[in-house]
Amino acid sequence: MAAAKPVMVQAGDREVRVSSPDRVIYEATDSTAEVTKLMVAEYFASVEDGLMRALRDRPTALEWWTSGVRPGMKLATGPQDRNADAFYQKRVPKGAPDYLETATITFPSGRTADEICPTEIAVPVWCAHMGTLTFHPWPVRRSDVDHPDELRIDLDPQPGTTFGDAVRVAGVARELLADLGIIGYAKTSGNRGIHVYVRIEPRWEFADVRHAAIAFGRELEKRDDGVTTAWWKEERGERIFVDFNQNTRDRTIASAYSLRPIAGAPVSTPLAWEELASLDSPAGLNLFTVPERLAADGDPWDTIDDVHHSLQPLLDLWDEHPVELNYPPDHPKMPGEPPRVQPSKKVESHWDSDGNRIPD
Repeated sequence: MAAAKPVMVQAGDREVRVSSPDRVIYEATDSTAEVTKLMVAEYFASVEDGLMRALRDRPTALEWWTSGVRPGMKLATGPQDRNADAFYQKRVPKGAPDYLETATITFPSGRTADEICPTEIAVPVWCAHMGTLTFHPWPVRRSDVDHPDELRIDLDPQPGTTFGDAVRVAGVARELLADLGIIGYAKTSGNRGIHVYVRIEPRWEFADVRHAAIAFGRELEKRDDGVTTAWWKEERGERIFVDFNQNTRDRTIASAYSLRPIAGAPVSTPLAWEELASLDSPAGLNLFTVPERLAADGDPWDTIDDVHHSLQPLLDLWDEHPVELNYPPDHPKMPGEPPRVQPSKKVESHWDSDGNRIPD
């Protein structure tokens, strides 16, 4: 059967060519129809207001699912996943249009890369043409790529917990932020989790923002015993994990209005706090429903850029208990970091007081 001819999709003031428009990206489910590549491109164009608020001027990695989403497919997370079905594109791909702009970022290793930096909706639509479902923007603007302007609080349900538990903890997080004089904005992750974003003044480095996230998580633990900041999974239990390392350099979260590679084409959807509190399931927030919702009610995050908060209240909390936690395994070892071995396998005599392995 001959492949369908490319289709032009209107994206702002431009038309963007989308090849293989009838390729099925999401198969039909009991509650949703199948989704084609053309529908993905048209979806991104339809949520321009919210999506560009999340991506504009931010270096952005792309999550490519060029063959679509099917049960058992795997996303590559490292060199060991050479045969994976999907992967992260962290550098500008060949064939990028001339209107696509870039930003140079530095990885923890010291290497640099030019990443896509969306400045108009035609860019995400072109990314859909290339197979992108999920956008992973850095928490910085290209005018200053070393000083984040976002604190990201990732509430990650662990086995034995539910979306309802994440909703409860998000409410506690909102109260804690309010007590600190800070306004947070919530969205679903597109799966079971919840993300809370805070715009901050771009005065602090990544390490400071990460410490602020740790301090915030520790305060949440005091207010709700169903919360944990334990890095090792074996220590988390049936609690909501505050993934503080999402604020580490080169760690990113799916943007608002991104699609997720899960059956039914779910969307990471911004919500008003009152709506989140009454939400039983995020399943109804998907490619089919979110554009109508955005068109009818506007973006719940439309005021997120009005105020950029000081991080100092959270850094003051960090200073009260400046005990370092583990960095991601691919990050260089940091001063004061605990040993990178899960507690059940740790032999105390093998590690010095700084958390470094003693040579045999």
